[in-house]
Amino acid sequence: MTAVQYGSGTLRPAGERRVDLRSDTVTQPTAGMREAMMAAPLGDDVFGDDPTVNALQERVAGLLGFEAALFMPTGTQSNLCGLLAHCGRGDEYIVGQMAHTYRYEGGGAAVLGSIQPQPLPNQPDGTLLLSDIEAAIKPDDAHFAKTRLLCLENTWNGNALPLGYIEQATALAKRRGLATHLDGARLFNAAVASQVPAREITRHFDSVSVCFSKGLGAPVGSALCGSRELIARAHRVRKMAGGGMRQVGLLAAAADYALTHHIDRLADDHALAQRLAAGMAGIPGLTVTPPQTNIVFAQVADGRGAALLAHLAARGVLATGLIGLRFVTHLDVDAAGIDTAIAAVREFFSHPA
Repeated sequence: MTAVQYGSGTLRPAGERRVDLRSDTVTQPTAGMREAMMAAPLGDDVFGDDPTVNALQERVAGLLGFEAALFMPTGTQSNLCGLLAHCGRGDEYIVGQMAHTYRYEGGGAAVLGSIQPQPLPNQPDGTLLLSDIEAAIKPDDAHFAKTRLLCLENTWNGNALPLGYIEQATALAKRRGLATHLDGARLFNAAVASQVPAREITRHFDSVSVCFSKGLGAPVGSALCGSRELIARAHRVRKMAGGGMRQVGLLAAAADYALTHHIDRLADDHALAQRLAAGMAGIPGLTVTPPQTNIVFAQVADGRGAALLAHLAARGVLATGLIGLRFVTHLDVDAAGIDTAIAAVREFFSHPA
């Protein structure tokens, strides 16, 4: 049988189907999305005259309850522009220790904006203790950075933040004079899991970053939403950060298509994640966290995580091991693929270490 090479060099039989559970960013545009991209009317977005971009920005802002929105190439840039639009040099934002805007975005707010992060411990559900937030807000004193912003993330490691918590945390921030920003990379997953419109989550925040290239399945793109004044400031930052693009309506059309066709189907991804977790449950040496959305985490005993990843890859199943083992479902994975992954995991643990 002929073998082909992929990933880090692992061999698998030619023609064998790959089940890619590394992230929901690996999706390919659907046929309908590709058609929408090719049919999109275009202009020069740096001049503000790309009609597809303008329509998308208006749609996203209205959908999430804001005055304006700004299309960005990446979620990292969207968060960066949001943070820099809220804060100036020497200001501070409160954020989770394991939040994407603190841990996984290259320190951009500090490096490019001279904004000091004040990280707080994330609780197991992704929340920050209200008492920790209160204690972290600095007094108005020249010795301290000025605390300007509270930044939350939803979903966090696949957890949808409780709506009651969001209301309490943002009310605390408002009472203490802080603005609020939501890293909503998987906002629509949170909304579907919470069985509420996304606007019911975003109405508590002064700005929101939302991603189109994860569960929604677009190839590229995020949007920052906020007041017209905040988006005007963010627009200037986007230019400085190299985010001014030209006939980008090709990509905006994909995002618009995703908003129309791919929100409700996120429930399918959540169901597949539950199927995967149930199939791996009860295996000695493997501890699986029940998923709320489309991300399944598992901890492997006896340091066998790397060996399990290699075993899975050899059988055409890809996952990641950055925080334990992580499996992410998405629109390019079906029940048959999940069953293949379950069988491969069970095969690994059927052999003693």
